[in-house]
Amino acid sequence: MAELLLELLSEEIPARMQAKAEADLRDALTKGLSEAGVAYGDVVARSGPRRLMVAISGLPEKSADVSEEKKGPKTDAPEKAIEGFLRGAGLSSIDEAQVRSDPKKGDFYVAVREIPGRPLEDIIAGLVPEIVRGFHWLKSMRWGRGELRWVRPLQRILCVFNGKTVELEIDGLKSGNETEGHRVHGRGPFKVSSYAEYKETLQEKGFVAIAREDRRLLIEDQAHMVCAQAGLELVEDKGLLEEVTGLAEWPVVILGEMDPAFLSLPPEVVQLSMRTHQKYFAVRNPETGELAPNFVVVANIEASDGGKSIAAGNSRVLSARLDDARFFWEQDKSTPLEKMAEKLATIDFKKELGTIADKVERVAALARELAPKVGADPDMAERAARLAKADLVSGMVGEFPELQGVMGGYYAREQGETDAVATAIAEHYKPQGPSDAVPTEPVAIAVALADKLDTLVGFWAIDEKPTGSKDPFALRRAALGVVRIILENNVRLDLRSESETDVVVAKAFGHVFNKALYIAFTQKNAAWAAALENRFFSAEGNPVLTAKDVEEMWEEEAYDPPTGKLYNLDIRDAPHQFIERDGGVLGDLAEFFADRLKQHLRDQGARHDLIDAVFALGEGDLVLIVKRVEALAAFLETEDGTNLLAGYKRAANILKAEQKKDGAAVEGDVDASLFEQDEERTLHAAIETAVSRADAALQAEDFAAAMAALAELRGPVDAFFDGVTVNADDEKLRANRLRLLTSIRAALFRVADFSKIAG
Repeated sequence: MAELLLELLSEEIPARMQAKAEADLRDALTKGLSEAGVAYGDVVARSGPRRLMVAISGLPEKSADVSEEKKGPKTDAPEKAIEGFLRGAGLSSIDEAQVRSDPKKGDFYVAVREIPGRPLEDIIAGLVPEIVRGFHWLKSMRWGRGELRWVRPLQRILCVFNGKTVELEIDGLKSGNETEGHRVHGRGPFKVSSYAEYKETLQEKGFVAIAREDRRLLIEDQAHMVCAQAGLELVEDKGLLEEVTGLAEWPVVILGEMDPAFLSLPPEVVQLSMRTHQKYFAVRNPETGELAPNFVVVANIEASDGGKSIAAGNSRVLSARLDDARFFWEQDKSTPLEKMAEKLATIDFKKELGTIADKVERVAALARELAPKVGADPDMAERAARLAKADLVSGMVGEFPELQGVMGGYYAREQGETDAVATAIAEHYKPQGPSDAVPTEPVAIAVALADKLDTLVGFWAIDEKPTGSKDPFALRRAALGVVRIILENNVRLDLRSESETDVVVAKAFGHVFNKALYIAFTQKNAAWAAALENRFFSAEGNPVLTAKDVEEMWEEEAYDPPTGKLYNLDIRDAPHQFIERDGGVLGDLAEFFADRLKQHLRDQGARHDLIDAVFALGEGDLVLIVKRVEALAAFLETEDGTNLLAGYKRAANILKAEQKKDGAAVEGDVDASLFEQDEERTLHAAIETAVSRADAALQAEDFAAAMAALAELRGPVDAFFDGVTVNADDEKLRANRLRLLTSIRAALFRVADFSKIAG
């Protein structure tokens, strides 16, 4: 069997694109061979700063011979039809066709054509240019006068099959059997005839580690080693490690030093400056846990002086960066956060929702309302919310946008704010990803929830929700953030209930609605005002604001610019007046939260059917939903749970069939006077006892106890089905027994909708 070796050598490929391009080239090549009818063995793909490579073993010398059959007309078909068949099949005479018989259709002609396999060199020579020309890069370029687009100018094409060069040409660049090594240590070129020779040559002569995994481990091991030798500890950064793996063909790790005076800057600033601008790893003192005046840099060359000059040069560059950061730090500290916050009125958050200052007002009001529910001081929550976005106009955040919030927390402490307020400012964007920690301090929880809820209800109010895979405003991340903050802090908020005191989402809608109306009015935006008018209705179903109201307000200028309130809805009196004509806005957003919670629970390993079974109850307290799912899962793992589920399914199937015949027969109360058998009486009594005990347990939020109470039904249910004929001849008796089955279903529905559970 033969081997194919393909390497595409170019100028530097961005590190973030290498792994995907490696996989794409491998998949395109193997797919093309498969479609040509070529079987293959092992596949090896590699990528690096300048090259993509794929080696495929176990290949044949040529593709397999193929036999093609083309069915023709019946043997007694008209002459014209037979002539057309001969032309289409490429036959010169009907004698070259085979005659076959069909029991139903009779005899017919079949043209059989034997297609010999093609030499694999020819297949490869046609496939590779097609792959290269159609290759997808996130960003690509053209160079010179050619038409080829590649991520960077393509310099060499190494294409060897069975030890020989496969002749092909792409945009004037001809293939060959040569590769290049490291630009300084071993450029070459080197002739190779196999993957084994290619790998050994580049490693030994070319100073290139071709495998990403090898380079990654080399960098990681060397970084820990140089730190350990200096009595220091590397600050782990998997993202940066992945990036530098794609920057060096022959990585050499060097420990550098910086001016200790820079450690007076916030550690996040030092680390981010190292990481973002210079691709350096930070280093800490293992005894204190604080940053050390050192850094780790990955070079792409073995220097004769052991890297001293490289370290010194990198130190000078880092110092210049940190000097800039120190200037911004000192300048920002001298500007009160309240002063910074004034500039937020000049920055749009979203045209229909106002400026960032408008958002701050809404978040501050909502944070104050949320504070008692999370055990926070309302004044502190409002204070933190009013200052939380101020650092967006600071010099430091302008230089390092990733530090928004974090820098505000530092400035707050420098300016005498309480730790609770400073922490809330620093953490109000959290969590920003699945691995990011959530706020845990009460004030921080209130502000973080208020900020995310305001964003979500704002975009729902203007009907800009995520669609498909598109989510330009990261609303799914915001909703998941709300879910995680609530669950991980055991926050008791009801996002679906009609309870007036718990619908924080409705309150958030009120703030957004007032501001949106004010913007529509002051901008004389009739279309936007009409859209708002048609979206929101009172509890009685009447429009909150009519077109005539808007016209009169415009004429009378009936608005209050200082407060930004045009029509101040009293959301505490009617929290559900925010209803769309074609469906509830609040309900739609609640379903969005439900979807995020379902995804979160699935990621945690919960069964999707159990999640659906609990969600069917309409519960809006996320903490209780999780507890119900956990208790239900534990219950169904027991023998009682399994058997009770089977009994429920049997009852549900009977009721489903009978409802189709006579729906009225299964409705109504059970009449104990109609019982004829002990099994009926026992089951009825057991249901009443179980329901009473389950309701008491549910009231105490003891879901395990509620499940245990319902588990007592297992024996009576089994006995009922074993000893009682449900479909009795007596209509009254039959209806009463069906209603007894209905009561089983109703009892179990207290903890979950068992119809949604598999099994």
